[in-house]
Amino acid sequence: MLGWSLLFFIFAIAAAIFGFFGIASALAGIAKILFVVFVILFIASLIFGRRRV
Repeated sequence: MLGWSLLFFIFAIAAAIFGFFGIASALAGIAKILFVVFVILFIASLIFGRRRV
């Protein structure tokens, strides 16, 4: 999930460099959403992973 977020972020930067600002903002939004989902799932896995002791 973090890899996909990074990929969309790189595409957003490339689109901004070439002047496609609408596409760049959409890709940056997708990257932000994926990053937040990754962080939430990571924290959940840390919390629930420790309960299995």
